[in-house]
Amino acid sequence: MKRFLIPLVIVCAIGCKQEAKEQPTAQEIVDKSIADSGGALFNDHTVTFDFRDKSYVSENVDGQRVFKRISDLDTTTIIDIKRGDDFERYVNDSLVQVHDTMAVKYANSINSVHYFVRLPYGLNDAAVNKTFLGEETIKNKPYYKVKVTFDQQGGGDDFEDTYLYWFDKETFKPEYLAYDFHVNGGGQRFRKAYNERYVNGIRFVDYENYKPLKEGTGILEIGQLYDKGELELLSKIELENILVE
Repeated sequence: MKRFLIPLVIVCAIGCKQEAKEQPTAQEIVDKSIADSGGALFNDHTVTFDFRDKSYVSENVDGQRVFKRISDLDTTTIIDIKRGDDFERYVNDSLVQVHDTMAVKYANSINSVHYFVRLPYGLNDAAVNKTFLGEETIKNKPYYKVKVTFDQQGGGDDFEDTYLYWFDKETFKPEYLAYDFHVNGGGQRFRKAYNERYVNGIRFVDYENYKPLKEGTGILEIGQLYDKGELELLSKIELENILVE
């Protein structure tokens, strides 16, 4: 009897090890997601789009990524430019002085819009830390769940925020994301991607933007709160007139 049991135990052990190895790492998930969503095209192309009442531009200038926001107000055109850690504002093509406090606020606002539009590309930035949290089921569909935190160095003013991403197990596309934030009293947001389209090889989505109905819930629980209908729809985030050159 032992002669049969020992080989069986060995086969089971090998099978378990192989099954465990099939589970991807957070880095592998993100790499596949970026490749499917456009890969290097994010940096090689200029992207313009409209969001609400403003236009946005992402372009590569002398090897550096430059983000712009353009506001047309009657006879006045305001162009805000974020280049690395620097911020500039032009009013009708004239450079104007902006107080440091407001410059930081404007730069963060511009960066936030471009960050979400370019996802999942930014998940491989140097200051990003990724942790695979296993699988989680939302609306009867299993997803790979990845937590993202940021180093203080290079992580921006919101480096203490925690992000969560739910990736389709087959396509590796991020279908849901969530984050907590600490400014303006803090809070949590959960976003569902929809209206997926590819423009010249780059994936773009719109989002339904939710918040928890109750305060005091943990960010790691927010996926299940959405699944149980315990989130409130705040807004929709819709991109228009997307152009990739």
